[in-house]
Amino acid sequence: MENDGPIDEISAGLPLPALSKPVLWGLVAAKLLLHLPGLFRYGYFRDELYFLDCARHLDWGYVDCAPLVAVYAKIALALGGSLPALRILPMLAGAGMVALTVLIARQLGGGAFAQALAGLAILIAPVHLMIDSVLSMNGFEPIFWMGCVLIMIRIIRGGDPRLWILFGFLAGLGLENKHSTLFFGAAVAVAVIATPLRRELLRPWIWLGAAIALAIFLPNLIWQWQNGFPTVEDLQNVRATGKNVALAPIPFLVQQTMMMHPANLPVWLAGLWFLFFGRGRLFRAVGWIYVSALVFFIVLHAKDYYLAPAYPMLLAAGGVTIEAWSTRISGFRVRTAARSAVAGWLIVSGAIFAPIALPLFSPANYVAYQKKLGLAPQKTEVAHVGPLPQLWGDQFGWPELVEEVAEIYWALPEKERLRTGIFASNYGEAGAINLFGPEHGLPPAICVHQTHSMWGPGDFAGNQLIWLQGSAESLERVCGSVELVGEHRHPWGMAEENRPIYLCRELNPQLSELWPQLRHWN
Repeated sequence: MENDGPIDEISAGLPLPALSKPVLWGLVAAKLLLHLPGLFRYGYFRDELYFLDCARHLDWGYVDCAPLVAVYAKIALALGGSLPALRILPMLAGAGMVALTVLIARQLGGGAFAQALAGLAILIAPVHLMIDSVLSMNGFEPIFWMGCVLIMIRIIRGGDPRLWILFGFLAGLGLENKHSTLFFGAAVAVAVIATPLRRELLRPWIWLGAAIALAIFLPNLIWQWQNGFPTVEDLQNVRATGKNVALAPIPFLVQQTMMMHPANLPVWLAGLWFLFFGRGRLFRAVGWIYVSALVFFIVLHAKDYYLAPAYPMLLAAGGVTIEAWSTRISGFRVRTAARSAVAGWLIVSGAIFAPIALPLFSPANYVAYQKKLGLAPQKTEVAHVGPLPQLWGDQFGWPELVEEVAEIYWALPEKERLRTGIFASNYGEAGAINLFGPEHGLPPAICVHQTHSMWGPGDFAGNQLIWLQGSAESLERVCGSVELVGEHRHPWGMAEENRPIYLCRELNPQLSELWPQLRHWN
């Protein structure tokens, strides 16, 4: 039966195990070492190219992302904008996530083994190995979610209720990092109402925390309002066009198992049991956060990895449960052997999957290893097809594309070249032109995709465009003549980028007049 007594009375005298610093720092170091090869492997991911462009146009909002990711990219630009400069930021965020997992395990009552098991479990999760290999908002999301959860657990344990102020600060930053944090906030609301934490609603601090979160999020809300809520329109377009792979409930749950690693399934299921039915029922608000977020994302047909930031807390709870179960084994040697077997199983199974989740192999060896495991490239978007998973495939072909465009551009007579712009069909192409183009003497890209469409054509006043992708038939409607001048292909890139390159002469009407018709958000 639920105990509705005040939180501080329920948790009075609840023991807090010592933090195992060797476990904490050892796992953090392991996380950093795992990602070192990725600092120099493959190339810039499509979204990274876009975020670098966003960093060159810092604002309080963008069509398809919250503003903090542009700040991360700006830091990378300040560090030189190289691949290692970009990749070190998500690598550090991933290390922070591992540390938070260990700290949550301790706050849930876990000793050294529970802390180690929880940290090891999150360390081998394929989805986090992949997410933390490229710069995006996704690598930072667990920091904000799990930072809030750690604070909530401290409050449940009888901590100062003024900690809700820090909770609100982190939640607000989380909203400025990624808008899906709104669903985390909704899940927290369910958790508070469904558990004795609702007593906190009678105190001012939780409301002050909510006000702080809203205040931090407010600049982005104002930007959305001033620009006609482009993110809402973008999401509506994505749904209407069927861009994303929509998973039914069972496939969605199967993907949760795969992305977190099948070996971790018993761990996070044990965590759920601990939070709702075991010794951790005091912390069942944590379980309610997961269950609520799961329901939200299934109903909304969200991408499977949207729930990834919630798993560190379940793995932490699972580590505590397995540690408690193992204490029932009589005999120190037998108990140690059993614990070693569990940890060893995670290490071995994690090592088997790691080459799929990290850029360790050449593309050819990656595909061969993937086939040996009987796996196929995972798709989260319908149109993304290629021999490699999208995260890796979208890192190939960009420098080559820019070189091909440069050859076309510099082959033009000088008078023609001066009135020729480069029209990119999507933000990846635009980002590539803007990053690699200057060394080839190319002008900035012109693009009507996503937030690029809000930046306009710049000072371009010509009537001729090197047009990436598109079709001759569609271009003939706005061009006096259309000439096929190239065709981009890359064996490891995504199929959608294997497209023709056209030269559009005698553009009519002017690009500024065409802009509203060409703009597309999806």
